[in-house]
Amino acid sequence: MALPLVAVVGRPNVGKSTLVNRITGADEAITHEMRGVTRDRSYHESDWNGVTFTLVDTGGIEVGSDDDFQASITSQAFTATNEADVIILLVDGRTGINTDDEEVARILRRSKKPVFLAVNKLDTPNRYDNMYEFYQLGLGEPWPISAIHGHGTGDLLDEVVKALHETGAVERAAAEPEEETGINVAIIGRPNAGKSSLTNKMTSAERSIVSDVAGTTRDAVDTPVVHDGKRYTIVDTAGLRRKGQIDEDVEYYGFVRAMRAIDRADVAVLVIDGSLGLTDQDQRVARFAHDRGCALVIALNKWDIVDGPEAKAEVRERIADRMMYVGYAPVVAISALTGKNVHRIWEAIDKAYANYSKTIPTNQLNAWLADIRETGHTISKGKAVLRMKYITQTGACPPIFTIFANRPDVVDDNYERFLENRMRKYFDLEGTPIRLKFKKKD
Repeated sequence: MALPLVAVVGRPNVGKSTLVNRITGADEAITHEMRGVTRDRSYHESDWNGVTFTLVDTGGIEVGSDDDFQASITSQAFTATNEADVIILLVDGRTGINTDDEEVARILRRSKKPVFLAVNKLDTPNRYDNMYEFYQLGLGEPWPISAIHGHGTGDLLDEVVKALHETGAVERAAAEPEEETGINVAIIGRPNAGKSSLTNKMTSAERSIVSDVAGTTRDAVDTPVVHDGKRYTIVDTAGLRRKGQIDEDVEYYGFVRAMRAIDRADVAVLVIDGSLGLTDQDQRVARFAHDRGCALVIALNKWDIVDGPEAKAEVRERIADRMMYVGYAPVVAISALTGKNVHRIWEAIDKAYANYSKTIPTNQLNAWLADIRETGHTISKGKAVLRMKYITQTGACPPIFTIFANRPDVVDDNYERFLENRMRKYFDLEGTPIRLKFKKKD
């Protein structure tokens, strides 16, 4: 079901992400002393007094700033308040009111949504001497809290949940049928490859901030989508690069969120900047997805600006040569900016997921094994000769196959790759990794 939404808004560095982490009881929102750390809206499920709701962490609002990202961050924050059932405006109790607080409060007073003014960083209980100036924001009684220590957050949440009941948001959510998340799709890749542009095109929503500055997306951002009657959850992730190249703590935590997104993905879409060609970073990102066992689709982005058929053929040849370990992944050339061929990404995702969750009957598997035996292609070690007796599928998502043999210890990586390649030719397993296991059977 669509849970009630509670948006946390405010200017940068007042502690929004810290409050979100306090309420959810998890370190899902990135926190850092640097202003502007949270750039996109990120959604986190929480509950209080038996009421489950979605908490929306937003980018800091600075109405008059000329920051490169600030117009987008402000737009994202106001979009979140439009979606929300209840709004928490967080202000800094140490620094007092500034013009951004006053402007945001003025806008929120017109929203006709329940708004709670939370005065943060009042870390000493019952010492709130300077809190009373916040009454002039015209949002009713200020709520003194310490997001980092938890003081006052319970009282605030009691009133938030009460407001969710009063607006009917809880009852509306309970009346709706349970919503399936569908196929989890993680959009991955190195920084500035076009992941957010592809996410926005696939979701038809300006959910992720798009910029030509590398590292714009720092949180993993979930967006539920229905496409051609099927449900998906699209996750735009922070750009992945080697840990040794991650200079800022913030970017490191963005990397951690991206890895978590891959861990729970059914299908990963690796976005490669076709205008730059394949890089070492692209290969590392593909390896992350492969090692974690999710299906994979490769999107060659910015294909419309790759100059000429020879350059395009060279990029494809390099991918085929340097990424053999994910040779099962279909390669789709697109332009996320214009939307050209993005429909083919959907088709590739559907096929990859179908194969990722496929179950192959045992009799078909053993027919394939009989063909292998008839070729006489086996492997030996000294006097020991491998004889494979029987095969069955023992897992899915990704498919896992167990082969019973007389000497499993004889199997090496080359022979395992041979078997995998033969299996892929026999069965349609495009888009998904497969795992082969060997057990001893006399």
